[in-house]
Amino acid sequence: MSKRKLSRRQAWRVNKIQEERAKRAEQRQARAEQALGAGELGPEQNGLVVAHFGTQVAVEDEDGTVLRCHVRANVQTLVTGDAVVWCRGEPTGVIVARLPRRGELCRPDPHGALKPVAANIDQIIIVFAALPQPHANLIDRYLVASAISGSEPILLLNKTDLLEEDAELARSMEALVSPYESLGYRVLRSAIGSSGMTDLESALADRISVFVGQSGVGKSSIINRLLPEAGLRVGALSEARAKGTHTTTTAQLLHMPSGGSLIDSPGIREFGLWHMSRAEVEQGFVEFKPHLGHCRFRDCTHEHEPGCAILAAAERGNISPQRLDSYRRIVASLEGA
Repeated sequence: MSKRKLSRRQAWRVNKIQEERAKRAEQRQARAEQALGAGELGPEQNGLVVAHFGTQVAVEDEDGTVLRCHVRANVQTLVTGDAVVWCRGEPTGVIVARLPRRGELCRPDPHGALKPVAANIDQIIIVFAALPQPHANLIDRYLVASAISGSEPILLLNKTDLLEEDAELARSMEALVSPYESLGYRVLRSAIGSSGMTDLESALADRISVFVGQSGVGKSSIINRLLPEAGLRVGALSEARAKGTHTTTTAQLLHMPSGGSLIDSPGIREFGLWHMSRAEVEQGFVEFKPHLGHCRFRDCTHEHEPGCAILAAAERGNISPQRLDSYRRIVASLEGA
């Protein structure tokens, strides 16, 4: 169904509302700057961004108290997980600086601009399940993003209770998971109320983790099981399309009793990597690394060139046809590829 075209009157009203919102945001910013300049705010202190709400962010102080803050115009873009310097105010504080990041997860927005999703993360939990139907290429995209961010990836097969009722489904999921385990990736299995949750809790302890995956794979349900007080909304699968419904609208940082923290990010069905280079994608395929730099041609595309070390490794069985095909599909989606 095509989108309904707005009438001139409706378009004018939409633009008017946007202008008014922008004006109110500028006024709030001006008041914050005035309060800061007049010394009406408290002393500078360190804090942690635990959520983002449009022009404001929620900041947690060293005592665990959370307060909404404005962001000074000269402060770099903030995302959940950022460490910041801020000043307390009433009713809102002001962010005056963003501290250096040690790692971030990014993805392109619909306009092609690179958009950070979370910062200062130690590991990325890639959640997938039998339903909605998982795709190895999407998992591979997350693994590439993890390699670029410098974060450790963990694959989490959720809803394993579904596999107990369907032997064929169980075989297909093991066929999906097995190649990753053979490559050395850590794979966990979980179902709400199962012992697998204990393994997940151990993996999350004392680390800052971000959950990623398709909508409907159960990320929010897992977090509600780990942290009942979080009360995240849970959406059912669409019966017509067997896809998840989006329930998380902003990334939130939540603390675990074990001392770790996790970030629940908005579910996405696609994870574009078109902003990356071919060389960066190659680094995300761990089985390629022993062979990179050994091709006869420096600009080898690993498609059909003679003397290609990647193709030779594939012929020897060191690189699976599925992973090589997944690499090629990702490269084909790159800008300028």
